[in-house]
Amino acid sequence: MQRRIVIAPDSFKGTASAAEVAAAIRRGWQRARSDDECVEVPMADGGEGTTAAIAGSVPGARVVVVTVEGPLGDPVDAELVELPDGTWVVELAETSGIALLERVDRDSCFRASTVGLGQAIRYATEHGARRVLVGLGSSASTDGGAGLLAGLGVRLLDGAGAVIPPGNGGLHALETLDVSGLAPLPVDGVVALTDVVNPLFGELGAASVFGPQKGASADDVPTLEAGLARFAEVLGGAPETSGDVAALTARPGAGAAGGTGFGVLAIGGEISAGAVAVADAIGLPSLVRGADLVITGEGSFDAQSEAGKVPSLVRALAEEEGARFGVIAGRVGLDAEQREALALAGVSILSLSELAGSGQRAMEETLHWVEVAGERMAQALEFQVAG
Repeated sequence: MQRRIVIAPDSFKGTASAAEVAAAIRRGWQRARSDDECVEVPMADGGEGTTAAIAGSVPGARVVVVTVEGPLGDPVDAELVELPDGTWVVELAETSGIALLERVDRDSCFRASTVGLGQAIRYATEHGARRVLVGLGSSASTDGGAGLLAGLGVRLLDGAGAVIPPGNGGLHALETLDVSGLAPLPVDGVVALTDVVNPLFGELGAASVFGPQKGASADDVPTLEAGLARFAEVLGGAPETSGDVAALTARPGAGAAGGTGFGVLAIGGEISAGAVAVADAIGLPSLVRGADLVITGEGSFDAQSEAGKVPSLVRALAEEEGARFGVIAGRVGLDAEQREALALAGVSILSLSELAGSGQRAMEETLHWVEVAGERMAQALEFQVAG
């Protein structure tokens, strides 16, 4: 009996893209059940790999390469995606990502900015974008999205009327904003995609939580926070600012990507659960319709995977359509009770680390073990059908 299998994994960060994982699951599956229809739908949650996932899943999507300023000002070529409905997708990791740095240290922490992200959004708008989706993740900076505004044409000035240096380090000298050069924004707005709910300030804020990942020491965190606070203060006092800036700093997701979420909110944009927005963009709900089994995957599957990440969304869609649900993960960080509860709910879970015998081996031969897991999951379905 032919079955319809929808394969919608996230990337296995650092080892394999979502498209590579989806293809490997299909290869493994079809070794065991060659007649089944396998639909590959690479997914993402707004972080690294979002543009690739959407470009690979939406018919008619066009990849556009744009040169922008990288996190430290050097030119980088960033891939943007234009969709047939006038939506463009921009990924922060492509323009201002930490992976674009040769090294991460205290200097890069204070100098890195999101100017390139603003330039990419401006390019998309000037080339007909009605809406821009911005994948937030893997940021090199903690500039609160100040660079984003600069890339859109806002001049950030010190007390002498000179443009401040980019990055958090320059924010401490910020006195005024000149928005006369602000480029037009997409008519249907800018939407930031993230699974992060951190506010801009405080113990859970951008500086405290994410600053150390970008080269900050414990002593640097208050300095980063002070730079963000100065930016928010000046922005809040600008006559052109609409809305309550203080309230924006507390919004869930404002602290995402070094505070870039706040920058998107400051220009009138929105923050959306990344997995939901990506699923809508690629039409995943309709693709799941009629599926017998929906398989997802990610590098580490644990209790947090149920909190707005790709696996939780894919599971919800599968359950809505009455389809069975399976997970293939690099590692499974669930205790015996949690795994038993999922098994009782009909969720199939396979760990590459367990199949390979070690996490190291699973990481070194990720796609091989993904194929093995796909075949094992197909064999389990075959057995259950036969039984």
